[in-house]
Amino acid sequence: MDGTKGLGVTAETWLVVPLYNEATVIAGVIGSTLRRFPNIVCVDDGSSDHSADLAEAAGATVVRHPINLGQGAALQTGIDWVLRYTDARYLVTFDADGQHRVSDALAMIERAEAEDLSFVLGSRFLAGNVQAGLMKRIVLTSVAKVSSIKTGMRLTDAHNGLRVLRRDAAEAINLTQNRMAHASQIIDQLAASGLRWAEHPVTIDYTDYSRSKGQSLLNGINILTDRFFGRV
Repeated sequence: MDGTKGLGVTAETWLVVPLYNEATVIAGVIGSTLRRFPNIVCVDDGSSDHSADLAEAAGATVVRHPINLGQGAALQTGIDWVLRYTDARYLVTFDADGQHRVSDALAMIERAEAEDLSFVLGSRFLAGNVQAGLMKRIVLTSVAKVSSIKTGMRLTDAHNGLRVLRRDAAEAINLTQNRMAHASQIIDQLAASGLRWAEHPVTIDYTDYSRSKGQSLLNGINILTDRFFGRV
């Protein structure tokens, strides 16, 4: 029996999940996500724990980096893998730490389908329920403003890891920034593609665990500085 029947477009969608030392939560994230998205590839970026084994046991396909290269490199490996080995119509970039909601990813795909969009970017600032602290909000909104000026895209959240990419948009991405600056490079490359797009309201669920794993405020300031001076 075909387990993908009745899933609609999600049967033609692959989630790309960068994975680095998330053994505490990854089995739960994969297990809950598989209920709606049957195709998940985790790119284990040189984890020193059992993240890869746990993700595989939970039902994900796992691709491994032998050493830690950074989230940008993991995303590019995942995108390349999906484009090479599947006929996916959509890719969804999805975090491994439980911050993203499956319902948001589904709504973004539905919007891409309904409006013939090549990519849909999640924005925590359109949902009206921003859980980030004040300083982080200031940094993130500032990065979005600088990115908007640089690219001509009217962005409210340029560093949100939840993205829906139709195949034509995924093919436009070639990341060389391996660390946190990859998010700015994705925006630049998608803007250069000239493809139709939209932002969509999403909720980022910050937990004590995700905060302990998350990007520091100093990193955010460094990204803002790089954007302002044109280094990314």
